Amino acid sequence: MKSLLFQFILVPFVILNFVNNVNAGITSRFVREEWPSVDIPLDHEVFAVPKGYNAPQQVHITQGNYDGNAVIISWVTFDEPGSSKVQYGKSYKNYEFSAEGKMTNYTFYKYNSGYIHHVLVDGLEYDTKYYYKTGDGDSAREFWFQTPPMIGPDVPYKFGIIGDLGQTYNSLSTLGHYMESGAQSVLFVGDLSYADRYKYNDVGIRWDSWGRFVEKSTAYQPWIWSAGNHEIEYMPYMNEVTPFKSYLHRYPTPYLASKSSSPMWYAIRRASAHIIVLSSYSPFVKYTPQWKWLEEELNRVDRKKTPWLIVLVHVPIYNSNEAHFMEGESMRAVFEEWFIHHKVDVIFAGHVHAYERSYRISNIRYNVSSGERFPVPDESAPVYITVGDGGNQEGLAGKFRDPQPDYSAFREASYGHSTLEIMNRTHAVYHWNRNDDGKKVAIDSFVLNNQYWSSNVRERKLKRHYLNGMRMIAS
Repeated sequence: MKSLLFQFILVPFVILNFVNNVNAGITSRFVREEWPSVDIPLDHEVFAVPKGYNAPQQVHITQGNYDGNAVIISWVTFDEPGSSKVQYGKSYKNYEFSAEGKMTNYTFYKYNSGYIHHVLVDGLEYDTKYYYKTGDGDSAREFWFQTPPMIGPDVPYKFGIIGDLGQTYNSLSTLGHYMESGAQSVLFVGDLSYADRYKYNDVGIRWDSWGRFVEKSTAYQPWIWSAGNHEIEYMPYMNEVTPFKSYLHRYPTPYLASKSSSPMWYAIRRASAHIIVLSSYSPFVKYTPQWKWLEEELNRVDRKKTPWLIVLVHVPIYNSNEAHFMEGESMRAVFEEWFIHHKVDVIFAGHVHAYERSYRISNIRYNVSSGERFPVPDESAPVYITVGDGGNQEGLAGKFRDPQPDYSAFREASYGHSTLEIMNRTHAVYHWNRNDDGKKVAIDSFVLNNQYWSSNVRERKLKRHYLNGMRMIAS
């Protein structure tokens, strides 16, 4: 019955996907009456500090190991360090297990961070709801999360994709709409708080407000983090010259589990997906640690266990917006051939404050001295999707290049978020949802065919057809 229902749902998406691939790309003419691109005032209820002495705040979780049966739980206390202990169990208020973590803090100009706690909770059962408690005494706080199903080729799973979120009223709209989507985990493509838009102590204060702002989602499901340019925070005028200082103290990643040497790039497996996180702002040319790690990680991917290969990066590889145009060209020159060879399904990026989806195209035939100088259709290439439209205070990037390049399938300068719902090893359903003046409106949708399994099915059909033909000739 479920298979028949999926086939019924599939029909309109297949039609839309077919239409989008035979016609020229679409530039949406929609112009929204947006809320002002200014941060929400600090006294707004979305930034409320939890009541009680030393109450944990800014609670967030991320995946804690390679295969998904662990989480890293993080929070901040301000009055005193308190305990870095998490109690957890499989029934409400019955905390039969506990885990101890570590505490850190940092200074930024004259701002002193709170006490930042990170606790690895591992050995969890798959596809299980866990309740957990942080903090001490009457100020302790309770939350829950759901572990993913065990890794397998036909395991369904729904991801949300958010980028460049910030903490404006538009950000609030995006977050609220995402939480209604039914997605189980967020793939975050960089630029979190936009605290670097502030100066001096306000930088740290706006990191704290953002942590409280997103807690209503991040405390209950893992957000898979990647860093953007607004996490760099290189501010010599304040004697702050250590890149990613705030981000690395606050938002851990399970990088060691994928044999990475840096928390800036890493990989995880979740349900039926293998997710690779790259760093646009760390060295990635040949022989660098990130380049070497990616070469090895791509060879570790087992498409018979995790058919879906997804890459997250902040700067788009392909982008037809005037904002940040061609900033991803250096990474494209280094990695595009690998993406195609390993049949990456989709690459999500942020950075550009608009939405754009590409056709399957590549530009690997050009080597400076010869070859085709422009991107060409390539069925082996991934789909490139830019979702840097979370709602930050810099506003929308409304100026697209004209005419629309052949590689661009759909583009619109609006705020929103995306979802990718994996159905089985061969198909996933993708949506981009616009924040239409406070309402969620599904705008761009299509069925994504798995690069590895779809091509294998075609090859098996051709082989079967060839063998049947040979038998007919022999008879």
